[in-house]
Amino acid sequence: MKIIDTDEQEWIGFEREHVWHPYSSIDAGLPVYPVASARGVRIKLADGRELIDGMSSWWSAIHGYNHPKLNRAVEAQLGHMAHVMFGGLTHKPAAELARRLIELTPEPLQTVFFADSGSVSVEVALKMAVQFWQAKGQSNRTKFVTIRNGYHGDTCNAMSVSDPENGMHSLFSGMLVEQHFAPSPQSRFGQSCKRSDIESFESCLARFCRETAAVILEPVVQGAGGMRFYSADFLRQVRALCDRYDVLLILDEIATGFGRTGRMFACEHAGVSGDIMCVGKALTGGYMTLAATLTSFEVSAAISSGNPGLFMHGPTFMANPLACAAALASLELLTESPWEQRVSRIEAGLRSGLAPCTEMSHVEEVRVLGAIGVVELKSAVDMHLIQPRFVDSGVWVRPFGKLVYLMPPFIIDEKDLGILTAAVVKVVGSFG
Repeated sequence: MKIIDTDEQEWIGFEREHVWHPYSSIDAGLPVYPVASARGVRIKLADGRELIDGMSSWWSAIHGYNHPKLNRAVEAQLGHMAHVMFGGLTHKPAAELARRLIELTPEPLQTVFFADSGSVSVEVALKMAVQFWQAKGQSNRTKFVTIRNGYHGDTCNAMSVSDPENGMHSLFSGMLVEQHFAPSPQSRFGQSCKRSDIESFESCLARFCRETAAVILEPVVQGAGGMRFYSADFLRQVRALCDRYDVLLILDEIATGFGRTGRMFACEHAGVSGDIMCVGKALTGGYMTLAATLTSFEVSAAISSGNPGLFMHGPTFMANPLACAAALASLELLTESPWEQRVSRIEAGLRSGLAPCTEMSHVEEVRVLGAIGVVELKSAVDMHLIQPRFVDSGVWVRPFGKLVYLMPPFIIDEKDLGILTAAVVKVVGSFG
């Protein structure tokens, strides 16, 4: 094992006392592992250990790490400019990326607003929906309808449409706008939608439609709100209800976009499109922070023609050239690869590899869709105990709540996938 030198000991000690990590406290005592480098599907720690990555760095590094093509794209763009403001200026990487996103996403999405994170892209989508109705003289339409167990981000409006009771954002309930929540559909992916599911949703939408700007959903897969896979038929019927009640539909594809569920976008399982769509995470292959909100000409034209005649949002690092260049290279890498076969192979490996967990008495359910594998336990994990056991097993897996899940890079081979799933079976089994 490598001995950490004095300089490493100094910065690691400073970091532990002064730097926040996601969903943590300064003195939480949770393990944090210094990383020296990463390549392919492996993360190399400062102490010399290597971990097979099962998380794609929160679902973004779909091509793995240190990819030569992505490196070259960033290096080439760096030779021209790292950044220019997007107010009053433009550049080719942004235009080309917008063109590519319009080509890849379902009709009728035709205009693109670049944001700097997934949460911000959701904020943008919500503001677009409100401004759309203001432009049409319906300024009372400022609320949103969604389903429980959803997650749309950590900024305030994004939190307001995330599940209000699963504990993630309940602390801030007093400062958040109150939205309208229908029950989560109980119909599973691959099943027809139960009548009770759609009736519950329609009841909520019908009651509040006159004040509702849009419905917002994660298509088919609910991410950090519970990792639930629900019926594509439910989504299809929600689209029809939005049309019937004259309400916009926002699809949050931040976690599911770019192939993760076996389709380029999860909404394709239902054969529907949103009026507004959010994308992020895997957009740059994990290289840079970048997201985008796409909408139709109908929505963008209404906003542009209404008062004040422009969309009221503009991040400082909007359409950062380095990020756009990385995204263009990542999308080319994805679309020119056999990504569908890779995701299908990962799905099969996750099903077989995680199957032993179904026999464990403390496991509630095992579910797999595309390159997503979930082991749901009957009680919450203890991060102080479970995280080190995964690291000691040579894998990087980051559970939360009752969920131990895998979202590996698409380039992972069968051997490494087998090591990942075996580690999950071993570690989960050790808590039985």
